[in-house]
Amino acid sequence: MRRPGAPVSWICWRMLRQVLRRGLQSFCHRLGLCVSRHPVFFLTVPAVLTITFGLSALNRFQPEGDLERLVAPSHSLAKIERSLASSLFPLDQSKSQLYSDLHTPGRYGRVILLSPPGDNILLQAEGILQTHRAVLEMKVNHKGYNYTFSHLCVLRNQDKKCVLDDIISVLEDLRQAAVSNKTTARVQVRYPNTKLKDGRNSFIGHQLGGVVEVPNSKDQRVKSARAIQITYYLQTYGSATQDLIGEKWENEFCKLMRKLQEEHQDLQLYSLASFSLWRDFHKTSILARSKVLVSLVLILTTATLSSSMKDCLRSKPFLGLLGVLTVCISIITAAGIFFITDGKYNSTLLGIPFFAMGHGTKGVFELLSGWRRTKENLPFKDRVADAYSDVMVTYTMTSSLYLITFGMGASPFTNIEAVKIFCQNMCVSILLNYFYIFSFFGSCLVFAGQLEQNRYHSIFCCKIPSAEYLDRKPVWFQTVMSDGHQQTSHHETNPYQHHFIQHFLREHYNEWITNIYVKPFVVILYLIYVSFSFMGCLQISDGTSIINLLASDSPSVSYALVQQKYFSNYSPVIGFYVYEPLEYWNSNVQEDLRRLCSGFTAVSWVEQYYQFLKVSNISANNKTDFISVLQSLFLKKPEFQHFRNDIIFSKAGDENNIIASRLYLVARTSRDKQKEVIEVLEKLRPLSLSKSIRFIVFNPSFVFTDHYSLSVTVPVLIAGFGVLLVLILTFFLVIHPLGNFWLILSVTSIELGVLGLMTLWNVDMDCISILCLIYTLNFAIDHCAPLLYTFVLATEHTRTQCIKSSLQEHGTAILQNISSFLIGLVPLLFVPSNLTFTLFKCLLLTGGCTLLHCFVILPVFLTFFPPSKKHHKKKKRAKRKEREEIECIEIQENPDHVTTV
Repeated sequence: MRRPGAPVSWICWRMLRQVLRRGLQSFCHRLGLCVSRHPVFFLTVPAVLTITFGLSALNRFQPEGDLERLVAPSHSLAKIERSLASSLFPLDQSKSQLYSDLHTPGRYGRVILLSPPGDNILLQAEGILQTHRAVLEMKVNHKGYNYTFSHLCVLRNQDKKCVLDDIISVLEDLRQAAVSNKTTARVQVRYPNTKLKDGRNSFIGHQLGGVVEVPNSKDQRVKSARAIQITYYLQTYGSATQDLIGEKWENEFCKLMRKLQEEHQDLQLYSLASFSLWRDFHKTSILARSKVLVSLVLILTTATLSSSMKDCLRSKPFLGLLGVLTVCISIITAAGIFFITDGKYNSTLLGIPFFAMGHGTKGVFELLSGWRRTKENLPFKDRVADAYSDVMVTYTMTSSLYLITFGMGASPFTNIEAVKIFCQNMCVSILLNYFYIFSFFGSCLVFAGQLEQNRYHSIFCCKIPSAEYLDRKPVWFQTVMSDGHQQTSHHETNPYQHHFIQHFLREHYNEWITNIYVKPFVVILYLIYVSFSFMGCLQISDGTSIINLLASDSPSVSYALVQQKYFSNYSPVIGFYVYEPLEYWNSNVQEDLRRLCSGFTAVSWVEQYYQFLKVSNISANNKTDFISVLQSLFLKKPEFQHFRNDIIFSKAGDENNIIASRLYLVARTSRDKQKEVIEVLEKLRPLSLSKSIRFIVFNPSFVFTDHYSLSVTVPVLIAGFGVLLVLILTFFLVIHPLGNFWLILSVTSIELGVLGLMTLWNVDMDCISILCLIYTLNFAIDHCAPLLYTFVLATEHTRTQCIKSSLQEHGTAILQNISSFLIGLVPLLFVPSNLTFTLFKCLLLTGGCTLLHCFVILPVFLTFFPPSKKHHKKKKRAKRKEREEIECIEIQENPDHVTTV
């Protein structure tokens, strides 16, 4: 009979919810019965799968060698621009001009020489040239042949000599001047453009660092400098043999720099090679191996201790231990599947064990709590089935949300390959985690339940003696073999309430957190939490720097920090490619080119040619004169011959045309170079579409920075939208609509809190932090959902009593899981890697914010806001009144009954 005034549609929705809930509970109950009746089968199948796939993982392990494929956006305009630029001017021949800080294509060796504070490195030209000669004379052996730099270097087109940095010519001039005039050995060096002995103007902004200019110098003369950077570019022919020889040369180059550092105490040497970034990226996994094992031991210890009781019959330490091992073998199986499908390992996958452990142990502890809530007088098989019916519905829902969020992260919308690979592996891990929890761990629960029913000791697996026998034994024996009868009162129906966490929550914490004098302080605490979170969300920064993923004590990070300190005055060299025929002799076109290049330091054949025409007093106002003077006079002068590589001519009959050309732009930057380079790129690209000049801009670093912020934020936005959509669509299908409403608010609060606080903790938005934010969504749902749904379904008289009941039912499992999770993170703090530091910070905030909401914020705020519990009180009053009326009727019908009593 429906409640008066209740709409029919609401009654239908309510009935549908009840049908769905009972159907899911019935399915999980049957699943629990199946596992309890066939425990050996459900124990054996996962073990066989783990052995099979685990061995294959060892045999097929292979690290990922292409760092660009992992961390650069997969689909970006920069990659298209690279292909077009390479089709016009091969990048292998022009990589010496397209200077990039850390992302130079091909093979190379680079060294920074740093003088002590207060010294002028230009005065040590002889020592630097000795280091340079040592590099040129260095030999590598391959199949009996010795190769030097001259055999492997990139050659100049005009004279077929090795491409060397122009700072070498400056240093040789300084050395010769010092030899010829020892008292006043000075050569005027200008910055950033200097004039070389052969007449060329050269840009040395990336080769000379820590520059102090002569005061009031109009021609920007250098007074002193702290650092010099030299790069040795190797040729890349695309052959495996050439690549192998180049790799050997790079290894010898790094060894030589370490050796020279020991010999030259007056200079600091920092070396970098093309393989350095990959090596130091993979180094994180090597450094973290022992720490991950320590984490596992800590989690095993915490789970074992938190599952123990004084009651030797009902204590379940081995179940806590086996629960963690269940998650471990599921991760091993997932790794085996990954390697069997030709997956390649990378250091970002280091987070999967921690992610999977946080979800898997939650299911373990919830099943243990569900077992404690069952009736002891039932057979152990029925108790297992009841525990499944109580726990697995919520665990199935949260596991499904894990699959949805990480499945969306693995979708084609994700533009970072490392994020996509991680999400794919996480989906497999969650599926196997769910399977192993209800099968392998469920079987362990069946055996533990059978031991308990037969009154066997939970640790020693021996029969527990009778109370009379224990009374005749020493106190220590009684303590070890006591099954809890001594401390259990006659009126207590649930002996599991003596579990120390449950006892603490019931007797102390629940009363304290719901105290009316505590609630104002909780509200103030939450306002502070929201304020800091909001402040952090306004300061989010992109993590485009690759050093965020490297080992912190690696040579690459040291090199990058020195480079950023002394060579951050100018951006990477931006190639400006005009890919269509252009009327360079036209004054309007010349003005457009000047306007585009304004604000940049230009290394341009066009600018040099215009100056040449002006100085030589030559008129070239038409196409024929312009190209004729360019080919016959300008490009034949020694100081301008290198510009031949920047112009592509075509000949149609007797007429020559310029079909494409390039020039180089360098922007003035500050220490925050990455952000400013992105701004320059976003400023130049729209101009290529709006101006009459058709051009593209490219630098190898653009491949890593192009739309990086959008690429890393899209996965978490899609995952968050997916969770929100699922919770809204199931608003009227779940246990209670207000449960979903509170869950949405809680998850949003935790997610924004983690995002804001990690920003205040100097964590950038890179692929690791984005993966942690996706995980935060699920971790929050994992722990808040059972608490909230139990609260909205509770039938106590007041909200305070309902939240106490919810905390008593689920607080133990939540506290066990989060404490194990946070303790397991501690060893990550001792791994010297930026990647693990980011992982530690984000996961620590995830666990801390979730713990704060589950035990502080929600228990207080749920006592203020809906759902109301008054209708439960009215229902109980109506039932009590109806019961009293029935008793009165029975007394009236049988008045002798009162006399009898």
